[in-house]
Amino acid sequence: MVMRMFWVGFVVVLVYGKWVDGFLEFNETELSYIESYAHDEASNFGSSKVYSNAVMVGLTLIQSAGAKGAVCLDGTLPGYHLHRGHGSGANSWLIQLEGGGWCNNIRTCVYRKTTRRGSSSYMEKQISFTGILSNKAQENPDFFNWNRVKVRYCDGASFTGDSENKAAQLHFRGERIWLAAMEDLMSKGMRYSNQALLSGCSAGGLAAILHCDKFRNLFPRTTRVKCLSDAGLFLDAADVSGGRTLRNMYSGVVGLQGVKQNLPRICTNHLDPTSCFFPQNIIGHVKTPLFILNAAYDSWQIQSSLAPASADPHGYWHECRLNHAKCSASQIGFLQGFRNQVLNAVRGFSMSRQNGLFINSCFAHCQTERQDTWFADDSPVVGNKAIAIAVGDWYFERAAVKDIDCPYPCDKSCHNLVFRSA
Repeated sequence: MVMRMFWVGFVVVLVYGKWVDGFLEFNETELSYIESYAHDEASNFGSSKVYSNAVMVGLTLIQSAGAKGAVCLDGTLPGYHLHRGHGSGANSWLIQLEGGGWCNNIRTCVYRKTTRRGSSSYMEKQISFTGILSNKAQENPDFFNWNRVKVRYCDGASFTGDSENKAAQLHFRGERIWLAAMEDLMSKGMRYSNQALLSGCSAGGLAAILHCDKFRNLFPRTTRVKCLSDAGLFLDAADVSGGRTLRNMYSGVVGLQGVKQNLPRICTNHLDPTSCFFPQNIIGHVKTPLFILNAAYDSWQIQSSLAPASADPHGYWHECRLNHAKCSASQIGFLQGFRNQVLNAVRGFSMSRQNGLFINSCFAHCQTERQDTWFADDSPVVGNKAIAIAVGDWYFERAAVKDIDCPYPCDKSCHNLVFRSA
């Protein structure tokens, strides 16, 4: 039954991806659909190894959120999934912020509110906890017995917006959702934490960076608090046509959803708000210890920021963007240039002793929630160290972790994502 449900979901994702790809050819800045697609396919790909014994965790709606105006795009209550810790982890908390794209205009946000990315009415009532959320020591050696929480994402601006559009009946309340979720979890025991880790993947990885210091400020100074961003290092990079596809999209998100007021002042004091939605302009100012986990050839950024169909009208990049094995030498050269931009973006950040880094040379997107990439017999490694061990070594200060892989194609341990042709 589990296998059948997975394959049905996988086929739906593939069909949806075909529609998305065609859609993008007509809407060059509307990337939210394919971001969700890439995120979901990455998650489903990871579960294809059928960790059928994964713990299923129910959805909790935040009943107090409505009175605070902390609602999803369609006005429904936000929610999270909480699996309680035990033993040595009873007073330790791991918060995972869900990812899944953004919406940058009224049309994409109106569409989004008819999905689980914009309404709790469509959210799964139960989800499986794998990877960094797993409750099994053999799958998640350092965090398996912590209180583990997945906060659902239903605002479309990485938990940072605060405005509304009454005509379209849209509520842009990501920042309020963040605050309501944290307040609810604090009342359920998180206030007594002796250790806490804020994490997230994709749009949730960006949210983890943006909210890192706010998370730190929830706790006494005696609490060990750190943050982990997985696949959240979205770069303000030129696409294959020389345009700024992702910057154009972020400009829409920031302007539409009232994000500016919730961005770090230390950034907005000298840069425009859209620039301050890009992690490369924020990470150097984060005071709390932060770990950046990213693929040097992030598959979502290749598909939707660097080589989207809108920037490639003749289809020169079509095959390459879906499967790196079909890239020409010049295309690989372009992607090596992107890797150099990634390394430049984290250069100053990596000099801080308190920060951690794991940049592997894979074509991947989100590696903490998938069991096969987080911690398994054949997980990706850099210097013989799997991601879960690297993160644990950094969090518990067993070792400094500043792991940067050699360039493609040297890493044979990668779990590369290959997408079906549209």
